[in-house]
Amino acid sequence: MGKALIAGNWKMNGLAAQAEALALAVREGAAEVRDRAEILICPPATVLAMVARAMRGGPVMVGGQDCHMKGEGAHTGDISAEMLKDAGASHVIVGHSERRTDHGETNAMVMGKARMAMNFELRPILCIGETLAEREQGRAREVVQDQMSNSIPDGFEEAGGIVAYEPVWAIGTGRTASEDEIAEMHSFIRSLLGSRRMASVPILYGGSVKPANARAILALPEVGGALVGGASLVAADFLAIAAAAP
Repeated sequence: MGKALIAGNWKMNGLAAQAEALALAVREGAAEVRDRAEILICPPATVLAMVARAMRGGPVMVGGQDCHMKGEGAHTGDISAEMLKDAGASHVIVGHSERRTDHGETNAMVMGKARMAMNFELRPILCIGETLAEREQGRAREVVQDQMSNSIPDGFEEAGGIVAYEPVWAIGTGRTASEDEIAEMHSFIRSLLGSRRMASVPILYGGSVKPANARAILALPEVGGALVGGASLVAADFLAIAAAAP
């Protein structure tokens, strides 16, 4: 396994001045952790090009938070993978639970987005994870397997695809899955990837990752990094998570 990938999902946060200041602070501190981790930040689309220009030539990569499953056309308010690439992105998040829930995104839609990202040489970070009700019903594995089987396109590994396991009940709630729960699910995901001959696809963990718990989480088997939400909006916290990589 290579260096951990620490990806910051800024979500719907950051006006121009705030975004630039945060990105520059991450860039300044990234040099100190670059031997331990790769750093990716995913700002809102409105500031992505500006942030990408500010990060050019440095150790911090820039990604999008979503893309459309079509390459272009009459899709008001949407953004294409090619537009993200043109703005300076190298990665894009697809299938985040907030997209699946708030926008009704199906597995088929997520697969279409991942495929389109791959077409334009963006590395898709494909999110999967169960709700609290699904876990309590004993269906966590079933849900994750269904999402993986029906969201991940062929060629995902060759395109540099990344899986992010984010239990929905741990996103932004302050509640983190236990180390045993994380290790068990990551092992299961690894077996599913192996069955599709995608053994080298990294698996990130997401869900209330903070400096206080990052070292323990990142040391778990099959955890190849973290997809960080709230803590990525504070440069010192985000860099501390990266510094915790083994």
